[in-house]
Amino acid sequence: MRRHLLLASAIALVALPGCGAEPKDQSAKVATLVSPAAAEASASAPPQRPRERLDTTPEEFEAMLKPYNKCMKEHGGYVKGEGSGVRAATKAESDKAEAANRICEPQFMPLPPWEKDPANPESRDFARDVVACLKDKGVKYVAVADDGISIALGGDQNDSRSIRMGMELAPECERQVAARTK
Repeated sequence: MRRHLLLASAIALVALPGCGAEPKDQSAKVATLVSPAAAEASASAPPQRPRERLDTTPEEFEAMLKPYNKCMKEHGGYVKGEGSGVRAATKAESDKAEAANRICEPQFMPLPPWEKDPANPESRDFARDVVACLKDKGVKYVAVADDGISIALGGDQNDSRSIRMGMELAPECERQVAARTK
């Protein structure tokens, strides 16, 4: 009890002198977590690319692609769903699309889910654990692909049962593995 009383008294002695004091300089600035230069730089910086999630729906992904498609159209590139019919692109059209993509992709193409991003040092572990989950669920021919991040289904035999089961079960395994790592 006495220890608590001494602690409260010490806190009061330290805190009370500042309670009634007037600030010496009314124009003094309040410290912020972001410097004015950093705030200005972030305000003028381009928006960050959107990032997919493991549970991103096709509709959400299409919405994420709108800025990319707009950029491609503005730079003369091909935009999925536009044009008439299916035909092979000419060399000039292909070159124009590649140039537009070099401009638009780094700014607007959605990043993969963090669990599958090559920039994530744990993405290889994620892929390995998803493969283990798929094998536990009965997928016979499944492995981590050569890139170390993707999943290869079907094996050398291109086993249709493993491919079908893997495609059906992969989202569930990805969610289970992601839930364990968080």
